[in-house]
Amino acid sequence: MAFSAAASAQTGAASAAPGGADTGRPAAVIPLESEPAPKLIAYAPLPDALARGVVIIQHRTENLRILPVFGKEAVAVSPHLGHLHVTVDDWKGTWAHTSADPLILVGLTPGPHKVLLEIADPSHKILGSQTVSFTVPPKKGASEHAH
Repeated sequence: MAFSAAASAQTGAASAAPGGADTGRPAAVIPLESEPAPKLIAYAPLPDALARGVVIIQHRTENLRILPVFGKEAVAVSPHLGHLHVTVDDWKGTWAHTSADPLILVGLTPGPHKVLLEIADPSHKILGSQTVSFTVPPKKGASEHAH
């Protein structure tokens, strides 16, 4: 009910505007060049999962929405759209992570590792990066594994 009342109030206000010229028009969009630069914030892997050899890296972005959208046309969308390029331990392979869900890595050998996260626009232009370093602990022996 509150939504309907609010919608009715907004509709009434729009139609009451002089000349009704703004009725039905979308809100103005900030030009891309006026928007703040996108920023990536990545966090250290979750310790409980890391102790089991599972790497869960949570991340968030500011001034950019992570979506599976690609191409020149999507670069001009406001607010910014993009995705992450993910590289593990300087491997030659990189993949695109296209959601705000955490990164989950399994099967890494015990020892030190690093994950390079690059924030990219829909044309794959790199806008910033962050490296997350961590150590996967040694696997427990079969005799220590409880069932």
